[in-house]
Parts: sequence; structure tokens; C-alpha cells
Amino acid sequence: MLDRIAALALRRARALLLLGLVAVVAMGAVGFGAFGKLQGGGFEDPDAPSSRAQRVIEEKFGGDTNLVLLVRAEDGLDSPAAQNAGRELTAGVQDAPHVTRVVSWFTTSDPALASGDGDRALILAHVEGDSTTLADRAKTVTDEWAGDRGAVTVQTGGFAALNNDITSQVSEDLALAEAIAVPLTLILLVIAFGSVVAALLPLAIGLIAILGTFAELYVLGSLTDVSVFSVNLTTALGLGLGIDYGLLLVSRFRERLAEGDEVPAALRTTVTTAGRTIAFSAATVIAALSALMLFPQFFLRSFAYAGIGVVAIAALSALIVVPALLAVLGHRVNAGRVPWAKTVRRADAPVWGRLAGLVMRRPALTALPVLAVLLLAASPLLGATFGTPDERVLPEQAQSRQVSTAVAEGFPGNDAGAIQVITEGAVPAGALAPYAERLSRLDGVARVQASTGVYTDGRATPPGRAAEALARPDAQRVTVVSTLEPKSAEAQDLVREVRAVDGPGGVGTLVGGTDAQLVDSKQAIADRLPAAIGMVVGTTLVLLFLFTGSVVQPLRALVLNTVSLTAAIGAMVWIFQDGHLSDLLGFTPMPMDTSMTVLLFCIVFGLSMDYEVFVTSRIKELHDAGADDTTAVTRGLARTGRIVTMAAGLLAVSFFAFVSGEVSFLQMFGLGSGLAILIDAVAVRGVLVPAAMRLLGRHAWYAPRWLRRVHGRVGLDEGGGPAPAAERERTPAGV
Repeated sequence: MLDRIAALALRRARALLLLGLVAVVAMGAVGFGAFGKLQGGGFEDPDAPSSRAQRVIEEKFGGDTNLVLLVRAEDGLDSPAAQNAGRELTAGVQDAPHVTRVVSWFTTSDPALASGDGDRALILAHVEGDSTTLADRAKTVTDEWAGDRGAVTVQTGGFAALNNDITSQVSEDLALAEAIAVPLTLILLVIAFGSVVAALLPLAIGLIAILGTFAELYVLGSLTDVSVFSVNLTTALGLGLGIDYGLLLVSRFRERLAEGDEVPAALRTTVTTAGRTIAFSAATVIAALSALMLFPQFFLRSFAYAGIGVVAIAALSALIVVPALLAVLGHRVNAGRVPWAKTVRRADAPVWGRLAGLVMRRPALTALPVLAVLLLAASPLLGATFGTPDERVLPEQAQSRQVSTAVAEGFPGNDAGAIQVITEGAVPAGALAPYAERLSRLDGVARVQASTGVYTDGRATPPGRAAEALARPDAQRVTVVSTLEPKSAEAQDLVREVRAVDGPGGVGTLVGGTDAQLVDSKQAIADRLPAAIGMVVGTTLVLLFLFTGSVVQPLRALVLNTVSLTAAIGAMVWIFQDGHLSDLLGFTPMPMDTSMTVLLFCIVFGLSMDYEVFVTSRIKELHDAGADDTTAVTRGLARTGRIVTMAAGLLAVSFFAFVSGEVSFLQMFGLGSGLAILIDAVAVRGVLVPAAMRLLGRHAWYAPRWLRRVHGRVGLDEGGGPAPAAERERTPAGV
């Protein structure tokens, strides 16, 4: 197959480039509409009890409070000017499109809706809409009513406003990250290649991959829920893989030209060796990302859609478009040289070869300190706690965060964050009151509201006007207001205790609310995490065996990649959960984002295998050509060390650019991914791999006889053939 691709690129290069250009224009035209199809949210399991409870609330009880207006009166809430402004504001919000269930202190005088200091009040409302329209509708209300309104000042918060703020902030952060990463990457590529023309080829792969994935997301977004955050992965991974694959192809092509090959021979060798490595590398990354499909949250599945698409399209463009470009360019791939070109364009990197040689002479002495440092970095994982995004992921000046903080500190009796209990059928007469009484006696419960009354420590008071809103012929709604800090361990325990109480009259219940959503989201990920890890590990073992013909190499790769990955995630726990560097990066310490941590694992694991394939490919090529283990490892690393470190450094730039933003879970993802990539490229590939190969010796390539026969039939050997003996005997020349 790869031979035919090389032949086609040589015969029909310009036709392939024309078709590629047409495809890029078409993908760009289609992909431009993707942003209108993508949605916010997606952190909840749609089949979890909390999600089902939320749907019943929407269908039968008119929806839950998802918009909070915090009204501040400088002269006090009781002043005539504040009263008039508050009633006018309440009427305006009630008349706003798609806004229902408005409850205001200015019309009810409910003490739970006023702060203890007497200068702040709440207006609670429900904004209709799904995850696609909710943020825009909340923004409309905010733009219309928030700000200085004479006697009062208004801020908006709640889930709808929070969703809008996060989506808007992520868009700003993404634009800033791209503004930093793209020009910086181009400059670094020119420095790395020593040639402007060669530096543009990886960007061509990245551009095709990004536009193609946007087109894919448009199609998928028209059929199912796709998260807007998938755009971040598309741009970072598209640019990064373009760099990886472009470096591998261009470096091999220039190497063969420098060895004296004519352009056709150089291209065939490049496609059949580096091209095979790219195909296999893409398969390993796709295998890791496919595990995200196992999770029910469309936030995670969206990253699988985007990641699989961008990897596949990047690989196809690297295997089809770039060979055609190389065929047309020929020796002009070195055009636009910069002054230091002769220094940076050597095919080998002697420093990496010397490092590998040192490690193989003293494997324990060199590897143990590195291993100790990585295990120390991983140690904070032992104290990790996990949660879901809330207002703390935003900067302190964000309006919705300020409202959430004010409500939590000044309005402990309001029910905006209450636990919601929905019965799954009609409740027998006389059964609801005892059930509500039992709930009100639970530790941490301030009061329980039901259609039969308001209950505090088992004592009932009349329900008032709220009774009608809490009762339906085929369902009852019970609101459990807590004194506990939202999303705390105690609040999550209270959700479990409420669920443990038998439903009224034997009727089943669904428990919802923000704390219940956190419990269910964590449980959904925990239930599927073993299968996801098993899928990643299993497919990686199979693919690496097919590539190397060894059963030991896949196990060695899994162990070393696990060490680097846990070190990176442990460092993120130390930084983002424990709060180190919070002043420098400008975030609020909080539990690790469960979904983002899973995403970090899958992305980084796949990219680690990407570099594993790059290095092992060259080592195996030399080993199969007859080199001894020491020579194969040292010269293999000398040939790939510079490529891997340059690729890792440039990809890390793309991820580190996210740190410039202000949404903390994106900062964590960007910093964690970039750090893991650098650890893997430098510490693992430079030190731990040669040390492991030295300690394993000839057993590194072991496979049972029957598996060797399997590999002989279906294995993915390099297609370049053995290197000439002369090449094995000499240090590689410069390109």
C-alpha cells in the first residue's frame, strides 16, 4: 500500500495536490458552520438518577431555578426607590422571552431571598432551553437587566449564566492561545528545520487536519450532542500532530537526499519507512482516544469524535498530500535556508547517542534518580480528590462567580442549590408528610419543602403558596435545603443519605440537584474507567506487538508510559488541587476535574505511544539490519532524539498556550499535557528507554515461537529493508 502511495505521488503529484486543495476548501466551507452546532455542558450522565430527575422537573414542574439575579441596594432594600426598582426589574424579567417561574423578594418578601445585612435580595427564575440555546438566552437577560439600574445594581448568576460565562471565557482563551501558539510554533519550526519551505509542510498537515475535523464536527453536531470544548483539542492536536508527522517525513526525506538518493528513491524510502511509522502511530493514538467513547458524558465523547478525526485526517494528509509536495519540491525542500541551517540540519543528534551510550553503560546509576524524581512527582495522586466544574473555574471577576459566592455566603436559606427529590409515581395519601419529616431530621438539612408543608427537624409548618408548585397527580417534588457547603464531601454524603431513605408509601424516588449530579458524574466515570483502561492497555499491547514482534517491548512501553503519565497528573494535583502556583497562574484551588483528568490520561497516553513508535521504529530497523543491541539503541536514539524532542517541544508549546487563559480546567489540561509530553520525550525516551533496553538485553525482543509465526503473517514490519552494511558501520552524515 505505501509503495503504491509513493508511486502515485511521483506520477500524479500535481493532480493529488489539486484534489487536496479542493478538499481543503470544501472542508473549510463546511467546517465554518461547526461552531453553531456545538454545545456547552455535557458533564452529566444523561441516564443517571439526577439527570432523570432534572428531566421530570422540566416536563412536569416547569423547570428548576437556573438563573439568579443578585440585586444590591445601596440605601437598603426597604427604601422606596429600591422597592420600585426591584418591582420593575421583577416585572421585566417575568416578561422576558423564555423565562418562567420567577420568584422575587420584591413581590414575596420571603426572608430566604434577602441577605442578613438588608441590602441584597434575590430574584430566581428558570430559563427555558437546551444546552445549545440556554447560554444565549441567559446572555440576553444579562445584557438587558444586569448593571447599574439607578437605586439598585444587578448581577446575574446561576447555572444558565455560569454556562454562558464559561463558554464565552473559553472562546476568549482559545483565541489568545492560538494567537500565541501559531506564530511561536512557526518561528520554532523555521529554527528547527533551518528552512522556511520545510517548516511550512508540518503546518500544511495541521491546517488540513483542523479544517477536516471542523467539517466532521459539523456533521456530528447535526446528528448528536457535541461539546464546544472539542474545538480546543482539534486545534492543539491538529497542529501538534502536523508537527510530529511533518518532522518525521521531512527529516527522513532530507536525510535520504543527503545520503545521495535521487528524489524518487528518497521519496519511496521516506513513505515506506516514516510513512509506516506514522500509520502505526496514528493507530495507537486513535486506540487511546477511542476509550473516551465508553463514557456517557457527551463532553468526553466529543473529545473522542474530535481526537479520532484529527488524528486520522492528519495521518492521511501526511501520507498523501505531503509525499506529493515532496515530489514536486524535491531538493527545493531546503529552500529559504536560514544562516544556522548547516548546524541544525544534521540527520543525527550526537548528544542523544552519547546520552544513550552513557545510560547503557550505567543503567541503574542513571535511571534510578530519574525514576525517583518521577515517582516523587506522582505522589500527590495519593491525596487526589475529584469533582466537576463550578463557578471556581472562572476568574474572580466573572459575574456569575461573584453571584454564586454572594449567594453561598449571604443567603444560606435559599433553595437555588437544594437537593431535589422527585417521586416516580403518585404518592398514597398520608405518606408524603412522614417521608418529609424523616428527611428533615438528617444531619445538615436546614428544611424540607413539600406540598404538605415545610419541615424543620421533624416539625411541620403550613406549606403556603408553594404547595401547588410541588404537587402533580402522578408525581411529587420535595426540596431539601442544606446548610452544607455545595459539592463538599459532606454534601455528597447527604445525597447518598437522602437516596437511602425509602420513598413515600413505597414509591420510587429520583434525587437531583447539583450535588447529586456530582455524585452521579463521578460514579459514571468510576464505573467505566476499568473498561476504558483495559481497552487502552489491550489495544496498545496488540498494536505494539504487531509493530515490534516482541511481547516484552509492549510491556516495557506500558510501564514507562505509566510512570511519566502519573508523574504529570501528580504534578497537576500538587498545583491545581493543593494550590501551589495559584497566585502565579491566577486560579482558585479546587478538586481535580474528573472528566478533564480522564481526558488528560487518554490524550497523553496516546501521544506517549506516538513517540514510543518513533523511537522504537528506528531501533527495530537497526536491530533487524543486524546491529547489536547497544548499537541499535544508541544510533536509533541519535537518529530520532532530535526529532522527538523537537516534536515534543513544539507540541508542548501548543498545549502550554492554554495556560494563558483564565478557565482553570483548561489551564490544567494544557499545563498537564505539555508537561507530560516533555517528561516523556526527555526523561523516558532519553534515559529510561535505553536503561530498560540494556537491562532486558536480548530478552527485549522475545516472543514465543507461535507468536513469532503470527507476527510473520500479520506483523507491521518496516518496509524500507535492511540498511546497507556501510551505513551501519559509520556515524550518519549530515543531511
